[in-house]
Amino acid sequence: MGKLFKLIIWCAAAIVGVSIGLVAFHNNTMRGGPSANTAAARTVPAPVPVMTATAGTKNTPVIIRGLGAVTAYNTVGVKSRVEGNVVDVNFKEGQEVKAGDLLIQLDVRPFQATLDQADANLAKDQANLVNAQKDLVRYSDLLKRSFAPEQQVATQKATVAADEAIIAGDKAMIDAAKLNVEYASIRSPIDGITGIRQVDLGNLVQANSGTLVVVTQIKPIYVVFTIPETDIPRVRSAMSQGKLTVLAYDPADQKEIARGTLELVDNQVDQASGTVKLKAKFPNKDEALWPGQFLNAHLVVETVENGVTVSSAAVQTGPRGTFVYVVKPDNTVEMRPVTVTQTEDNVSLIGSGLDEGEQVVTVGQSRLTPGTAVAIANNNTGIAAVTPADPGGVATQ
Repeated sequence: MGKLFKLIIWCAAAIVGVSIGLVAFHNNTMRGGPSANTAAARTVPAPVPVMTATAGTKNTPVIIRGLGAVTAYNTVGVKSRVEGNVVDVNFKEGQEVKAGDLLIQLDVRPFQATLDQADANLAKDQANLVNAQKDLVRYSDLLKRSFAPEQQVATQKATVAADEAIIAGDKAMIDAAKLNVEYASIRSPIDGITGIRQVDLGNLVQANSGTLVVVTQIKPIYVVFTIPETDIPRVRSAMSQGKLTVLAYDPADQKEIARGTLELVDNQVDQASGTVKLKAKFPNKDEALWPGQFLNAHLVVETVENGVTVSSAAVQTGPRGTFVYVVKPDNTVEMRPVTVTQTEDNVSLIGSGLDEGEQVVTVGQSRLTPGTAVAIANNNTGIAAVTPADPGGVATQ
């Protein structure tokens, strides 16, 4: 009986020991102990989810920006050259007029009367001249036959010369009177658009005293803008190759309004601002530009043929300058230094460091280092669709 009891006790102890061992082995395995799966022990880092773009090529204009204002091609404050009452206003405010079009008519009767008087004086003096010339012929004939003194002939010659001078004066008076008659009809000196009228029917206008209306020529029209003085050599060098294009953009710098050509670079730099003025000429046939309007000017100094372009989101700035992350065929990234010629409309023109067709990272650069494996997520769901399967697993899409 005693031996049976000891056997039972030993079997029970053996069973408990085996159970404890199995539990310990299971716990050790679950904690990744020495008996854990060796493949899991060698966990590979998950690829970093990114979005990419492919570098392309296109003819890209290189521009210099400037803030400017529209200036009228010609502006004339129309005044009267003579005094008179306004008898007719022959234009509407804001009307487009041509050079020579009648704008305002003054009372012409006083000037016409003066002209008529000058004509009458001329006729009288011409009659006196004819009579004096006949007397000179008669006296000269008598002098040849010694029937008239030489002094009388000389005096008659002087009379003829005086009458001729009087007639010349009469003709000048007639020309002046004709001018006054013409000046009574006030005409537009240029093609343009009339402004607000400054005189009304019946007003007495003084000569050269006040502006009656302003006529502004807007076809063509100028844009005057400024650029930094450091760009002057670049612009002058480009001008030597031919006419440069200037693009006029709205104040928000979003919409192109018109295109023109650069006319000149001002002959001095503003020392206070370190800028220089440039003037561009625009045809303005659609009247899109208006005098006094503020806008942004884009001066095209050159056009890069087949320039490498990429989304500006791909370009990063580091301690050593600008760079991009290029995705290699094995889906790892390379940090590539690049030079950026310009950035316009979220597109960067690459001067060097990148070739057409190379794939660059545009989203997700903050988690990258050279050699990092990436998972590309260029789909409609975006980069959020690429997430790691588990803390130690491989990212899935």
